[in-house]
Amino acid sequence: MTAIMYRTVEVDGFNIFCREAGVTGAAKLLLLHGFPSASHMFRDLIPLLADRFHIVAPDLPGFGRSDMPGRGHTFERIAETINRFTEVVGFDHYAVYVFDYGAPTGFRLAVRHPDRITAIISQNGNAYEEGLSDGWNPIRAYWQDPSQTNRDALRTFLAPETTIWQYTHGVPDVTMVSPDGYSLDNFYLTRPGAGELQLDLFGDYKSNVGLYPTFQKYFRTYKPPFLAVWGKNDPFFLPKGAEAFKRDIPHAVVSFFDTGHFALETHATGIAAAIRKFLPH
Repeated sequence: MTAIMYRTVEVDGFNIFCREAGVTGAAKLLLLHGFPSASHMFRDLIPLLADRFHIVAPDLPGFGRSDMPGRGHTFERIAETINRFTEVVGFDHYAVYVFDYGAPTGFRLAVRHPDRITAIISQNGNAYEEGLSDGWNPIRAYWQDPSQTNRDALRTFLAPETTIWQYTHGVPDVTMVSPDGYSLDNFYLTRPGAGELQLDLFGDYKSNVGLYPTFQKYFRTYKPPFLAVWGKNDPFFLPKGAEAFKRDIPHAVVSFFDTGHFALETHATGIAAAIRKFLPH
């Protein structure tokens, strides 16, 4: 059995919960989760890779078991905290696996410290406008008019049934989706302050779209080894977004899986195999 350690790391007075596995001294792999999840989304992937990599998977600030920041939280602040987290845990050179919110976080780290990033794996982690579906329209409306009415309209994204829908939409056989993941996500969404923090981040997501040209310039300039593993039935991030990486990184590898947004729930084995083939060790 794979030994996985569960610990809390203090980052400049802020507590970040994380999962860690693998052999110290092996190639480093940072796993960054998305909305509304936490590092538990990697519970099936970590054991499939821990024999080859030193893996660390943090809960982003305000998610899972990490500390809850104050109001007005932004993706830039998330990236700043996770950047310091990598320094505290000794991740000086590492590959990064990004999913959903983990993508604008990880891409910010890459732009800030391109010398530290050895490779990027993007699982439904977008960096191109053509990758955004119409499912973003209610959030776009809030970007254009940050009124209380438009903010309140986004509370449906925080409802328990919406979380379940995110996990099951686009999955050919929903009996393959364990209830553990979405049940834990819904539990964490009830933490005091979590709802307002998530609404703040919906509003700030426009800053990520604004950085797409910066992310794309990084891809063109540094051309990191890049693997896209994509649930092709994702209602939020379209397959066009996965293919778009090849414009800026011609050698990028793009693999599609017949599943939805949370591809690891049904295809962890296939995604792990793609990573093992892609990454040196």
